[in-house]
Amino acid sequence: MSWIAKFILKILGWKISNELPEDKKYMLIVAPHTSNWDFPLGVLVKFAEKLKLNYLGKGALFDSPFGWLFRALGGIPVYRKKKLNMVDQMVEQFNQREEMILAMSPEGTRSYLAHWKSGFYHIAHKAGVPIAMATLDFGTKTVKTGGAFMPTGDIQADMQIIRDFYAGVQGKIPEKQAPIQVKS
Repeated sequence: MSWIAKFILKILGWKISNELPEDKKYMLIVAPHTSNWDFPLGVLVKFAEKLKLNYLGKGALFDSPFGWLFRALGGIPVYRKKKLNMVDQMVEQFNQREEMILAMSPEGTRSYLAHWKSGFYHIAHKAGVPIAMATLDFGTKTVKTGGAFMPTGDIQADMQIIRDFYAGVQGKIPEKQAPIQVKS
Protein backbone atom coordinates (compact mmCIF):
# COMPACT_ATOMS: atom_id res chain seq x y z
CA MET A 1 0.00 0.00 0.00
CA SER A 2 2.92 2.34 0.76
CA TRP A 3 4.28 2.29 -2.77
CA ILE A 4 0.82 2.85 -4.25
CA ALA A 5 0.29 5.91 -2.03
CA LYS A 6 3.77 7.24 -2.90
CA PHE A 7 3.04 6.71 -6.60
CA ILE A 8 -0.29 8.58 -6.40
CA LEU A 9 1.33 11.46 -4.50
CA LYS A 10 4.08 11.65 -7.12
CA ILE A 11 1.56 11.71 -9.98
CA LEU A 12 -0.32 14.50 -8.19
CA GLY A 13 2.96 16.43 -7.78
CA TRP A 14 3.18 16.23 -3.96
CA LYS A 15 6.40 15.91 -1.97
CA ILE A 16 6.79 14.77 1.64
CA SER A 17 9.41 16.09 4.04
CA ASN A 18 9.06 13.82 7.07
CA GLU A 19 10.83 14.64 10.33
CA LEU A 20 8.43 13.07 12.82
CA PRO A 21 9.74 12.08 16.24
CA GLU A 22 10.61 8.50 17.16
CA ASP A 23 8.27 8.73 20.18
CA LYS A 24 5.57 6.08 20.41
CA LYS A 25 3.03 8.63 21.66
CA TYR A 26 2.45 12.17 20.46
CA MET A 27 -0.12 14.66 19.23
CA LEU A 28 0.17 15.48 15.52
CA ILE A 29 -1.53 18.71 14.52
CA VAL A 30 -2.28 19.12 10.83
CA ALA A 31 -2.99 22.52 9.31
CA PRO A 32 -4.33 24.34 7.52
CA HIS A 33 -7.62 22.50 7.15
CA THR A 34 -9.60 24.34 4.48
CA SER A 35 -10.95 21.67 2.13
CA ASN A 36 -12.45 18.20 1.86
CA TRP A 37 -9.28 17.30 -0.09
CA ASP A 38 -7.24 17.48 3.12
CA PHE A 39 -8.53 14.10 4.33
CA PRO A 40 -7.68 12.00 1.24
CA LEU A 41 -4.31 13.72 1.05
CA GLY A 42 -3.71 12.86 4.71
CA VAL A 43 -4.69 9.23 4.10
CA LEU A 44 -2.21 9.01 1.23
CA VAL A 45 0.55 10.42 3.45
CA LYS A 46 -0.42 8.02 6.26
CA PHE A 47 0.07 5.04 3.93
CA ALA A 48 3.10 6.45 2.10
CA GLU A 49 4.95 7.04 5.38
CA LYS A 50 3.55 3.90 7.09
CA LEU A 51 2.16 5.93 9.98
CA LYS A 52 -0.04 4.18 12.53
CA LEU A 53 -2.11 7.15 13.51
CA ASN A 54 -5.54 7.85 14.87
CA TYR A 55 -7.62 10.91 14.13
CA LEU A 56 -10.79 12.50 15.40
CA GLY A 57 -13.69 12.81 13.00
CA LYS A 58 -17.25 14.07 12.99
CA GLY A 59 -19.50 11.42 14.55
CA ALA A 60 -21.88 11.46 11.58
CA LEU A 61 -19.11 10.05 9.37
CA PHE A 62 -18.88 6.97 11.58
CA ASP A 63 -22.66 6.48 11.59
CA SER A 64 -22.77 6.50 7.78
CA PRO A 65 -22.51 3.41 5.58
CA PHE A 66 -18.78 4.18 5.34
CA GLY A 67 -18.27 4.27 9.12
CA TRP A 68 -16.36 0.97 8.99
CA LEU A 69 -13.86 2.58 6.59
CA PHE A 70 -13.26 5.62 8.80
CA ARG A 71 -12.68 3.31 11.80
CA ALA A 72 -10.35 1.08 9.76
CA LEU A 73 -8.33 4.18 8.87
CA GLY A 74 -7.82 4.90 12.59
CA GLY A 75 -10.75 7.21 13.18
CA ILE A 76 -12.21 8.01 16.58
CA PRO A 77 -15.72 9.52 16.38
CA VAL A 78 -16.52 12.84 18.04
CA TYR A 79 -20.17 13.47 18.90
CA ARG A 80 -20.33 17.21 19.50
CA LYS A 81 -23.88 17.24 20.87
CA LYS A 82 -22.97 14.93 23.73
CA LYS A 83 -21.63 16.71 26.80
CA LEU A 84 -18.39 14.76 27.06
CA ASN A 85 -15.00 16.07 28.10
CA MET A 86 -13.03 15.28 24.95
CA VAL A 87 -9.71 16.33 26.48
CA ASP A 88 -10.04 13.86 29.37
CA GLN A 89 -11.25 11.12 27.03
CA MET A 90 -8.22 11.51 24.78
CA VAL A 91 -5.82 11.74 27.73
CA GLU A 92 -7.29 8.44 28.93
CA GLN A 93 -6.71 6.95 25.46
CA PHE A 94 -3.04 8.01 25.62
CA ASN A 95 -2.75 6.52 29.13
CA GLN A 96 -4.29 3.19 28.10
CA ARG A 97 -2.17 2.63 24.98
CA GLU A 98 1.50 1.83 24.55
CA GLU A 99 1.53 3.57 21.17
CA MET A 100 -0.67 6.39 19.93
CA ILE A 101 -0.24 9.13 17.40
CA LEU A 102 -3.33 11.32 17.49
CA ALA A 103 -3.74 13.54 14.43
CA MET A 104 -6.00 16.56 14.81
CA SER A 105 -6.83 19.71 12.91
CA PRO A 106 -6.62 22.56 15.43
CA GLU A 107 -9.08 24.52 13.32
CA GLY A 108 -11.65 21.78 13.90
CA THR A 109 -13.53 22.71 10.74
CA ARG A 110 -12.99 23.58 7.10
CA SER A 111 -14.80 26.90 7.61
CA TYR A 112 -13.04 30.11 8.59
CA LEU A 113 -12.62 30.70 12.33
CA ALA A 114 -11.01 33.65 14.09
CA HIS A 115 -8.79 31.28 16.11
CA TRP A 116 -7.70 27.68 16.54
CA LYS A 117 -9.38 25.43 19.09
CA SER A 118 -7.05 24.67 22.00
CA GLY A 119 -8.12 21.07 22.74
CA PHE A 120 -5.07 19.62 20.98
CA TYR A 121 -2.80 21.57 23.31
CA HIS A 122 -4.63 20.59 26.50
CA ILE A 123 -4.69 16.92 25.48
CA ALA A 124 -0.94 16.88 24.82
CA HIS A 125 -0.10 18.80 27.99
CA LYS A 126 -2.30 16.67 30.28
CA ALA A 127 -1.15 13.42 28.64
CA GLY A 128 2.51 14.48 28.86
CA VAL A 129 3.14 13.88 25.16
CA PRO A 130 4.93 16.05 22.60
CA ILE A 131 3.16 18.01 19.91
CA ALA A 132 4.42 17.41 16.37
CA MET A 133 3.22 19.38 13.38
CA ALA A 134 2.29 18.67 9.77
CA THR A 135 1.52 21.05 6.94
CA LEU A 136 -0.65 20.54 3.90
CA ASP A 137 0.89 23.28 1.76
CA PHE A 138 -1.11 23.48 -1.46
CA GLY A 139 1.04 26.43 -2.60
CA THR A 140 4.16 24.27 -2.89
CA LYS A 141 2.41 20.85 -2.91
CA THR A 142 4.49 19.83 0.08
CA VAL A 143 3.55 17.89 3.18
CA LYS A 144 6.06 18.81 5.86
CA THR A 145 6.13 17.08 9.23
CA GLY A 146 8.25 17.69 12.30
CA GLY A 147 8.78 20.54 14.70
CA ALA A 148 8.02 18.40 17.76
CA PHE A 149 8.12 20.04 21.19
CA MET A 150 6.84 19.34 24.70
CA PRO A 151 4.07 21.74 25.71
CA THR A 152 5.18 23.84 28.68
CA GLY A 153 1.75 24.82 29.96
CA ASP A 154 2.27 28.38 28.71
CA ILE A 155 -0.02 28.07 25.70
CA GLN A 156 0.61 31.59 24.40
CA ALA A 157 4.40 31.09 24.38
CA ASP A 158 4.10 27.64 22.83
CA MET A 159 1.81 29.00 20.10
CA GLN A 160 4.77 31.03 18.83
CA ILE A 161 6.63 27.77 18.07
CA ILE A 162 3.56 26.62 16.15
CA ARG A 163 3.19 29.94 14.27
CA ASP A 164 6.85 29.74 13.22
CA PHE A 165 6.40 26.20 11.84
CA TYR A 166 3.32 27.13 9.78
CA ALA A 167 4.60 30.50 8.52
CA GLY A 168 3.92 30.87 4.80
CA VAL A 169 1.89 27.66 4.45
CA GLN A 170 -1.10 27.90 2.09
CA GLY A 171 -4.22 25.77 2.38
CA LYS A 172 -6.29 24.67 -0.61
CA ILE A 173 -8.70 27.57 0.06
CA PRO A 174 -6.47 30.25 1.66
CA GLU A 175 -9.34 32.57 2.63
CA LYS A 176 -10.60 29.85 5.00
CA GLN A 177 -7.33 29.64 6.94
CA ALA A 178 -7.69 30.62 10.57
CA PRO A 179 -5.10 32.84 12.24
CA ILE A 180 -2.71 30.69 14.28
CA GLN A 181 -3.86 31.79 17.70
CA VAL A 182 -6.07 30.47 20.49
CA LYS A 183 -8.56 32.35 22.63
CA SER A 184 -6.86 34.09 25.52
